[in-house]
Amino acid sequence: MSLDVYLIGEEKRVECTCECGHKHSKIERETLYDSNITHNLNKMAGEAGIYEACWRPEEIGATKAKDIIGKLALAVDLMKKEPERFKKFDSTNGWGTYEHFLPWVESYLKACEENPDATIEVSR
Repeated sequence: MSLDVYLIGEEKRVECTCECGHKHSKIERETLYDSNITHNLNKMAGEAGIYEACWRPEEIGATKAKDIIGKLALAVDLMKKEPERFKKFDSTNGWGTYEHFLPWVESYLKACEENPDATIEVSR
């Protein structure tokens, strides 16, 4: 099992032509960022204080990327300062380790900073 996170852009109306030749418009939303990580890292995320921000943002009222930037930034700093604290949560089967999670959180943070008004969507 895994977690998929998405940052979704604003709705845009686009004009298109169907295979039948008819022109019409439709509403699209661009996926600005998407990433996947194993559920084996949920305890490490909890220790870093970002379980809800990553796995269950709706439970903390986080709907936009800007809502979780602070939490992700604090987690990155903490994880870099205290790696051994987090390595205790490494999965014994190797699927989900500190070495996987820290870069994932850094990437997600960067995407949130670059797209602060994007809508957060998760699939778990």
